[in-house]
Amino acid sequence: MNQVLSQQTETAVEQLPVMEAFYTLQGEGAHTGRAAYFIRLGGCDVGCHWCDVKESWDVNAHPKLELSEIIDGALQYPGRMAVITGGEPLMHDLTQLTAALQVAGFQTNIETSGVYPVTGTWDWICFSPKKFKQPHPDIYQKADELKVIIYNKSDFAFAESFAALVRPDCKLFLQTEWGRSNEMLPLIVEYVKAHPQWQVSLQTHKYMDIP
Repeated sequence: MNQVLSQQTETAVEQLPVMEAFYTLQGEGAHTGRAAYFIRLGGCDVGCHWCDVKESWDVNAHPKLELSEIIDGALQYPGRMAVITGGEPLMHDLTQLTAALQVAGFQTNIETSGVYPVTGTWDWICFSPKKFKQPHPDIYQKADELKVIIYNKSDFAFAESFAALVRPDCKLFLQTEWGRSNEMLPLIVEYVKAHPQWQVSLQTHKYMDIP
């Protein structure tokens, strides 16, 4: 790991608040089914009332780890896709983290609401906008994947408003909020059939009962 850090800048190694880190399968979106090491950073000020990781919101509630600790944790497993999530990970400057991950051989993916400017070097950016806070315009041309959570019928129009702003090659996904699956998933299915530029994203990890 010292070799990885030696290839970074000479500035002090940044610490980041890590709520949890774990090796599992990506359950959602374009990379569903792939082995992935998730790094969930603490801190979020978006405030989704249906968030299933509200314990991540308080940035001061989680231990701050050196980059070397974070990378060493990821290297314990054979998969080489790292997914940075939260909370809202872009609350933090992720330049050094992504550089260290890539030097260590990882593909760097992020899941973000896009409310802060993008920092870091990314192989894949999943943009999941929320009604509770306006995205930063920086995200629109950088997103590789647009994933919109469908909680109410009005969210289809909300999704289309962002589809009009992202790149033409950005993959478009609609995903039901887990607690509303029975009501909203049939509507999503019919919507995708009528608007085939969209795809359905399911939280497959919850069906499989894995992290």
